[in-house]
Amino acid sequence: MRWYVARRLLWAVVATFVILSITWALLYVTEQQALTSIQFQAAVSGGDAEAARAAYEQQRGLDRPLWRQYADYMTNMATFNWGYSTSRGQPVTAAIADALPYTMMYSVPWTILTVAFGLSIGLYSATHQYSRFDYAATFLAFFGYAIPNFWFGIVLLVLFGVHLDLVPIVFDPDAPVFSLANARQLVLPVFVLTTGSIASLTRYTRAEALEYVEATFTKTAKAKGVSERRILLLHVLRPAAVPLSTILVADLLGLFIASSYLVEVVFGIPGLGQLSFKAIQNQDTPLVLATTLVGVFIAVVGNLLQDIAYTVLDPRIDYGDR
Repeated sequence: MRWYVARRLLWAVVATFVILSITWALLYVTEQQALTSIQFQAAVSGGDAEAARAAYEQQRGLDRPLWRQYADYMTNMATFNWGYSTSRGQPVTAAIADALPYTMMYSVPWTILTVAFGLSIGLYSATHQYSRFDYAATFLAFFGYAIPNFWFGIVLLVLFGVHLDLVPIVFDPDAPVFSLANARQLVLPVFVLTTGSIASLTRYTRAEALEYVEATFTKTAKAKGVSERRILLLHVLRPAAVPLSTILVADLLGLFIASSYLVEVVFGIPGLGQLSFKAIQNQDTPLVLATTLVGVFIAVVGNLLQDIAYTVLDPRIDYGDR
């Protein structure tokens, strides 16, 4: 098992190295396109195109050998020197550091609520199959699947913000983190994201748990007088947790990376999603790449933790060929 964990750690490092290399190649192509544009603008305005090219290459470090540019890029990535944001007038790492707390404000409670309610509802539906609760949970799950997050967020904002005046329409970034004002403005984003993520986790939990609810070892435990709670946690949830961990990580990462853009833009939250969205609008290449890399790094770490979780959830799994 230790060798398996060590190999997964090594694979995470290799994956990060490959991702950074691809990012550098894309950035290099972008710089070449910008260089061509600068030469064209200089020629049109009657200036010296070659002088403009040389000045830009010196400013951006493009006059150095290619291997040196690549080595400096990797060094800067490792030391968190990710460039300068022209649209915000500050280093890229500072812009990300300013936006990250706002993303964490809704992503942490959203993740906790998703895991708590998704697993609980799914397990209860599996143990009470075809009951009214099961049908209601199935309906809500399909509702969460079908409804687009951005549209649902707009509808809730118009209803509870404009007509009922229960939540603020404009996000206040200066509100204290642990305050009623901040809770009021975060309740709708958390609810919108939780609705979609609970839907998938509930259905997957129900499907996986049904395989073990009527299993022979579960019936044996019941016959021995084991409590329902112990049976549910040890004989149903634990074997189902191995495939569920894969589904949970994939769904949460997908929602975090994709839906955060839409939710933050709709509710005006100045987090990573809105930061990346504005960087794309302003064609701020260093900031776009940096915010993309943050999502990629989170995905790499999430998959690494998922692989390590396998060894904890079920030590019987043989990892000799992995």
